[in-house]
Amino acid sequence: MGLFDKLAGWLGLKKKEVNVLCLGLDNSGKTTIINQLKPFNAQTQDIVPTIGFSIEKFKTSSLSFTVFDMSGQGRYRNLWEHYYKEGQAIIFVVDSGDKLRMVVAKEELDTLLNHPDIKHRRIPLLFFANKMDVRDALSSVKVSQLLCLEKIKDKPWHICASDAVKGEGLLEGVDWLQDQNDENVRG
Repeated sequence: MGLFDKLAGWLGLKKKEVNVLCLGLDNSGKTTIINQLKPFNAQTQDIVPTIGFSIEKFKTSSLSFTVFDMSGQGRYRNLWEHYYKEGQAIIFVVDSGDKLRMVVAKEELDTLLNHPDIKHRRIPLLFFANKMDVRDALSSVKVSQLLCLEKIKDKPWHICASDAVKGEGLLEGVDWLQDQNDENVRG
């Protein structure tokens, strides 16, 4: 990234629009994560479960994100696939404290990765091992092992430990997504 590109990014003159799908089981913290990423004056105080989906926007120095916050409730997960073609990155949120549903999260991830609109694309996957503040929460390494992330060889991926309520670990993930976008622009 050249000096002029950085300067344009810092000045807000150059913004690339990126469509991001935010997926994961219900109650994993997707909406809270998105809310924390928005500017403080645009944040919502009361977070309620997402029904269907909602669309949120936020910006970094060089990117303008449009995030599709998809409901993780079982009856709405079949809607996810209708947005795969438009997605340029995926945030997959896992409740690190919900060991019982880790198998369901893995099944949903496998279904996602094998979908024809995702399977052959080099789409960045950002995982948030969320709710690290919960007692006995699994580490991001353990979540990675349970989801078998090491088997993902054809897509860039990254996992961050996070506590969405406090905003911890979120900027690391967004920075990684921004770096992935910068690499895609260069390469």
